[in-house]
Amino acid sequence: MSIQDPPRPPGHDLTTPPRPRTRSVLLGVCAVVLVGIGALAVVRATGLDAGTVFAVVVVGVPYAAVVTVVVGVVLAVLKARWLFGVAVVLLVLQVVWLAPRFVADGGEVPAAAARLRVATINAHVGGVDAQAVVDFVRERRVDVLAVEELTSDAIPALDDAGLRELLPYRELRPQDDSSLYSRLPFTASGPLAAPTTWPQTTGTIDVDGRAVVVVAVHTYYPAGDAGLWANDMTALRATAGENSVVLGDFNATLDHAPMRELLAAGLVDSHAELGNGWAPTWPADSVPVVQLDHVLHGRGLVAVATGEHTLPGSDHRLVFAELALV
Repeated sequence: MSIQDPPRPPGHDLTTPPRPRTRSVLLGVCAVVLVGIGALAVVRATGLDAGTVFAVVVVGVPYAAVVTVVVGVVLAVLKARWLFGVAVVLLVLQVVWLAPRFVADGGEVPAAAARLRVATINAHVGGVDAQAVVDFVRERRVDVLAVEELTSDAIPALDDAGLRELLPYRELRPQDDSSLYSRLPFTASGPLAAPTTWPQTTGTIDVDGRAVVVVAVHTYYPAGDAGLWANDMTALRATAGENSVVLGDFNATLDHAPMRELLAAGLVDSHAELGNGWAPTWPADSVPVVQLDHVLHGRGLVAVATGEHTLPGSDHRLVFAELALV
């Protein structure tokens, strides 16, 4: 007499795990993911990224929100109420942080207001295509161009491509890693007085009778030394004047505590002001995933347009903004 195994349901084999085990595995994975997202939320909420290695992971906050939605849907299907509640709480927190960037401020700009068109590009140690830069300046009628990582060898190439005719005034400081080109003459220029890892280049121009201070920014990068980066961002608070335009490669997103503190000092992010909340700029030589390049401005100006453009030879996208003086 032999004992036979009971017949298996159609479609069932030994490789198909029982449904309870599948549910347990899914719940375990979701729980681990939520722990990671929760830890990221703690860092973002408390500002633990300022001057620490956590600055590197804070750039993932927008992506964490997308993952939270996916996890929440899975938990809803599994009817895991407690974990689903945790996902909802995290998602609400993320929406509070991210939603304002996608809602335009809605301020009206007088038709007669003077306009200032600015752009910033990281030259990638002089590797950016000079003709592409000049073509953009010409087409968009850029008034002020900030260039980071501009080398001495790259300066003649830009002039040969026609930049000298378009932007004849300049404060070039390749040794300091940031430079300014302008259509309007500088009434004052030089390095920012506040000490930073690489001196930040400033220039004052007259726009419709108003003195506007432009600062070309290139901070240290947090993956290299988070302390130096945080100190650079703190020093930039000295630029937060009513008629300031602070633009360049901040190596920071709007989720970084030092960037939020810089904005709280009196500056406005042009993209967020217009509701253009998703504008990744790096790495432009592959697939941009984070916005490290920004145009910030003081309360005496209002953004009316922004844009990002990929130029050959740079690992950052060029960022453009048209500002109105109000």
